Amino acid sequence: MTTATRADAQSRVDDILSFRRELARVQAEDALRLDDGQRSALQQHHDALLAALHASFDVDRDTRARQLSLGMRIASLVGALALAASVFFLFRNFWGDFSTPAQVVTLLAFALGSFGLTAWLGRVDASGYFTKLAAMVAFACFVLDIAMLGQIFDITPSDKALLAWAAYAFVLAYTWDLRLLLVAGIACLVAFISARAGSWGGLYWLYFGEHPENFFPAAVAIFLVPRVFDQSRFPGFAAAWRVLGMLTLFLPMLVLANWGDASYLALDRQLVEGLYQVLGFAGSAALTWWGTRRDWKDVSNTGVTLFLIFLYTKFFDWWWAWMPKYVFFLVLGLVAVLLLFVFRRLRGVLA
Repeated sequence: MTTATRADAQSRVDDILSFRRELARVQAEDALRLDDGQRSALQQHHDALLAALHASFDVDRDTRARQLSLGMRIASLVGALALAASVFFLFRNFWGDFSTPAQVVTLLAFALGSFGLTAWLGRVDASGYFTKLAAMVAFACFVLDIAMLGQIFDITPSDKALLAWAAYAFVLAYTWDLRLLLVAGIACLVAFISARAGSWGGLYWLYFGEHPENFFPAAVAIFLVPRVFDQSRFPGFAAAWRVLGMLTLFLPMLVLANWGDASYLALDRQLVEGLYQVLGFAGSAALTWWGTRRDWKDVSNTGVTLFLIFLYTKFFDWWWAWMPKYVFFLVLGLVAVLLLFVFRRLRGVLA
């Protein structure tokens, strides 16, 4: 048994359950016969392996357990957000009653204590749900620490705080295999790179969102991270980097395709909008093809979704104002049917 993470262990359990179902089918079809000794040995081996994986990683050993685990993931996410909000409002309500030294000590105590709790839970919590909850609180405490210490000592707000938040989120995410914290870290990193791009364009860093093109350098950097740094030890992390990189690239393009005045380009508004419409269609289609070729489902699925968003946005611009609504939605349905035929044809060619 060579499983290093809970995701690896759950994948092995899923393989065993799938194997058992298929073995039952082929035996019922008389395609394979195992004698009683072979069947018993295989059953005992799998039972022992499932028990060991459950003891070490608290994996889901059947469909009912998987359904309960989904509920636990939702509960841990909601609980983490609620506790983080609780910490924020606790500081907000009672902060003025503390002296400056007490404020500093309180901030440091909350930050170090929440990190220590996360580290302890990471050792004893095989399921990872309580670790995720504590890590979210630790991240919230760290964000509050940076923000409130800046207020206490009258430090000018800086985009460097975003870089510190991103680094801390990545430490938590990669230490305890927490994708939610990875997303938080990527969001902070995107904001930092975009703020720097806006500063280089002459904007105050807080106003980087006024020009969506400020997000383009961050999008390229985020998308290429899995190509530069190996993510194989962290299931789902590479997909998160790629999907967020695509969203960071194409959502600003969608804005510029409908609001050309926000562009840096000194061109006519309609020309700018037309340019980004073409780039949006061509880029999403190219990434869909590339993701399919590389067997990156996250890239191909995101590419298809973005292509459809660009397509239906243009349909709305062209036809919504003058076309009868029943005709408009009929056209959308027919386009969806046409796309089904196109995708089926492409699937057949790839097969």
